[in-house]
Amino acid sequence: MELGLALALARVDYVQVGVTSQKTMRLLPASGRRATQKVVIGDHDGVITCFGIKKGEAMPVFKTLPGQRITRLELGGALNTPQEKIFVAAGSEVRGFTKRGKQFLSFETNLTENIKAMHISGADLFLCASYIYNHYCDCKDQHYYLSGDKINDILCLPVEKLNCITPILACQDRVLRVLQGSDLLYEVEVPGPPSVLALNNGNGGDSGEEVLFGTSDGKLGLIQFSRSSPVHKWEIRNDKKRGGILCIDSFDIVGDGVKELLIGRDDGMLEVYNFDSTNDPVLRYDHALSESITSIQGGCVGKDGYDEILVSTYSGWVTGLTTEPVNREGGSGEELKISQEMQNKISSLRSELEHLQIKVLQEREKYQQSSRSSTAVSAVPAFSVNDKFTLNKDDASYSLILEVQTAIDNVLIQSDVPIDLLDVDKNSAVVSFSGCDSEPNSNFLLATYRCQANTTRLELKIRSIEGQYGILQAYVTPRIQPKTCHVRQYQIKPLSLHQRTHSIDHDRKGEGFFKSDNISTISILKDVLSKEATKRKINLNISYDINEISVNHTLKLIHPKLEYQLLLAKKVQLIDALKELQVHEGNMDFLIPEYRCILEEADHLLEEYKKQPAHLERLYGMITDLFIDKFKFKGTNVKSKVPLLLEILDSYDQNALITFFDAAA
Repeated sequence: MELGLALALARVDYVQVGVTSQKTMRLLPASGRRATQKVVIGDHDGVITCFGIKKGEAMPVFKTLPGQRITRLELGGALNTPQEKIFVAAGSEVRGFTKRGKQFLSFETNLTENIKAMHISGADLFLCASYIYNHYCDCKDQHYYLSGDKINDILCLPVEKLNCITPILACQDRVLRVLQGSDLLYEVEVPGPPSVLALNNGNGGDSGEEVLFGTSDGKLGLIQFSRSSPVHKWEIRNDKKRGGILCIDSFDIVGDGVKELLIGRDDGMLEVYNFDSTNDPVLRYDHALSESITSIQGGCVGKDGYDEILVSTYSGWVTGLTTEPVNREGGSGEELKISQEMQNKISSLRSELEHLQIKVLQEREKYQQSSRSSTAVSAVPAFSVNDKFTLNKDDASYSLILEVQTAIDNVLIQSDVPIDLLDVDKNSAVVSFSGCDSEPNSNFLLATYRCQANTTRLELKIRSIEGQYGILQAYVTPRIQPKTCHVRQYQIKPLSLHQRTHSIDHDRKGEGFFKSDNISTISILKDVLSKEATKRKINLNISYDINEISVNHTLKLIHPKLEYQLLLAKKVQLIDALKELQVHEGNMDFLIPEYRCILEEADHLLEEYKKQPAHLERLYGMITDLFIDKFKFKGTNVKSKVPLLLEILDSYDQNALITFFDAAA
């Protein structure tokens, strides 16, 4: 899709390697201006592949033997020289290779966990495991830091510009942590869990202090990190509800001398931003791929003089969007002109495909023969599942994203707590529900998603009920033989729709102080903390101070949402009757404006009602819990009065509801 930028890009699929992790593909520096560059990529098989493109074909430079899964790939070298040495992180080891594939470094770190993030600056190596940061210089330990939450990425501000080492950690608790040696210099809160960091313009901007960040819920921003305090330059919300950001690069793809911003998301969306007169980013171009983009680079790959955006995907495809024009010849049909080079490539691919089909048939026959023997042992095929379970605070729901390197056959969702499955526009799978008995087995949900052919990525939306916590399980079965599945588990937490705050009073020791507008939140906390303390045999003193005014305040906060949902439900109930009247009368002129408006907006109203079928029931549930919890803190059980409350809600009036709450004691 082109959005007003003078940019026409043609897609080219180059090669496919194994499954790839985030930030494991880079372009080596070109030997001359606008000359083609070599691509280097590492995969989960532990293989590093380096190749160039010649006459449209991938020509290997080197390829290493398989080993441990490669989790990061970076380029390095002496400061102020071309960065053409290749460094990979696999397990707890860092290996270095020349651009010709000769290994010159094998550094076994002292990390007890696998390396998750890596940055290289000259002789300095910055590594992160899940919670631990280590800084090495010439492979000697320098600094160490233990983070309060998981570390997703790391970079260091350019030493050649600032003459000092300033590492920045992107942490899961929505914080960027700026370090000085082994100490925390300061923290910066960002609008979502940061998943990737990149230097602005590739060099930190004019000051060398500007860092781009992308979040797992799809937001993008720029911060200037001075020595004393940060400056937020700009932030972009994810209004289009696109995927989380996995990779960022800066490159002049238009050729006007100004670098654009290249973004790769986990829903396969590639975006290009340029900057307006006020230096704010504007989306100018996007292109949808069918799987998550793990790495993105701008450069010249396919042909001299033609820049392109190169991406790697989760299943290992290396794909380019090139500025090289597609030649067309005129005529009434405007047929595509295929060069001799392209015809040869098509012929070669057809031959390769026929060879692979014959090989598959031979191997399948061999497997069936061996499986019938008395000593046969069925081998379970290995496959990778890339998953993400994140809270969407805008609509109080969770996104569960499942991605497999091969086509998905079906996904079974099971939960031991009540949850709702919401509609997702991008989801083309057919869902069916199975009856389940919640009493003996604590089994509240069994749902099966049957996927269409070639579906490798499935996105689900889930809404939980606060105070009811347990485990959600996903059984993922791909289209491979023999049939096998992977099981993934996700925790539904007691305060599942809350998120962490970073405004903490550090003077308090050994105590927690909780405040909420909603008395039900305090009730959930009290019950869960008491239960967990009893389980661990911990003496816990809980005191509470309930403000009666807060209950009416919470009802007033719920009122607009409840009123909207009730009005929506009433409008939807009228649609069929109004359509019947319209057909009978032949027009809508006789209807009052309110009813005409309902008919005109019928499709929109039905779509909105379909998206949140249980929203009204959920609001009823919140009000019922609020009613019960208000009197529970007074030592009174009012569950017998709940049917009367529901009657009041069915003929809802805000004042009548508040009066009922006040008079129920």
